[in-house]
Amino acid sequence: MTATTPPPVVTFTLTDEQRLLRDTVREVLTARAGSTRVREVMAADGVDHDLYRELAGLGLVGLAIPEHLGGAGSTFVEVAIVMEELGRRLAPVPYLSSAVLGTTAVLRAASEEQAGRILPDVASGDRRLALAHLDDAGRVDAPPAVRATPDGDGWVLDGVAGFVVDGAGADTLIVAARDTHQVQAIGLFVVSGGSAGVSREPLDVLDLTRPMATVRLDGVRVDAADRLAGDGSAALDAAVAAGVIALAAEQVGGVQQTLESITAYARERVQFGRAIGSFQAVKHRLAEMLVQSEAARSTAEYAARVLAAGDDAEVAIAAPLAKSYCSQVYEVATADALQTYGGIGFTWEHDVHLYLKRAKSTKLLLGSPVVHRVRLGDVLGL
Repeated sequence: MTATTPPPVVTFTLTDEQRLLRDTVREVLTARAGSTRVREVMAADGVDHDLYRELAGLGLVGLAIPEHLGGAGSTFVEVAIVMEELGRRLAPVPYLSSAVLGTTAVLRAASEEQAGRILPDVASGDRRLALAHLDDAGRVDAPPAVRATPDGDGWVLDGVAGFVVDGAGADTLIVAARDTHQVQAIGLFVVSGGSAGVSREPLDVLDLTRPMATVRLDGVRVDAADRLAGDGSAALDAAVAAGVIALAAEQVGGVQQTLESITAYARERVQFGRAIGSFQAVKHRLAEMLVQSEAARSTAEYAARVLAAGDDAEVAIAAPLAKSYCSQVYEVATADALQTYGGIGFTWEHDVHLYLKRAKSTKLLLGSPVVHRVRLGDVLGL
């Protein structure tokens, strides 16, 4: 964007269809992703398979997938609406990994034939994607640690990808790998989770509603047709940007739910003969949380809308801004809520710690606020 180019005009009003989408998702999650159910899933493998199939049946998993590939052909604004509602309930489904990260990578890099082989099953919920692009230390600014070596009419993949969201449960891995014959080239490879040479080790994670894994590839042979045809580096950047903005929307949902819950508690909890919400210290804390939550919502929604508009230059500014700011707001809001709840907030039975753990984990996932502030400074030339 040049100095003479006017900024994009972005409206923040939901259409009737978008409000219906929000209300529908909220109704489903209220019924199917209550605290008891979330805790049951946490005690198992961390994925609510039945809920994910239901979301797919409603067309929500394929929102960003074109209609001719089995999806809804919607924009990223609709995807962000779903992510916000998932964040409100801490719904333990692989929506981020498959419907956002994996789908975006395929949409940006796959040929029409490749997309036709992959995305219809993703939209139906029959195939879960996971993007394996980080090294084993989880550094977002480091090149992929996996190497791709040409071998006849195919490739051999070797290396380790760390902190892969839904890496242990996904049917198909989209693996980012460095081309050993072209040092600067990054390819995206479609790898079945059950391929020979692929091992997946679940990680011990703070947030049990979002499982991750370390994926090891030892001499994994893939056909030439399994390397996505487009620019792997550009597609990977696009997928990460989409993931970052989706996470910001999810964080906004978590902040909103936290604010609503603690406000209701402050009205009901009586201390010294008065509701604690009447005390100045509590009122100020809740008022500040409200102001910050509204700013976070505006930041995340702007990022989603410029991504939907295809404004890559503005996305480069809006994505790191949304991720860094929303991460900070979510962490502070959940920590303040924990303090306001007092003794009950420190118990396992109360849900506030689940939101605090989600806030802590999403703060680091796909880059910490520090990383994104550095990126934002670089884009702005600061």
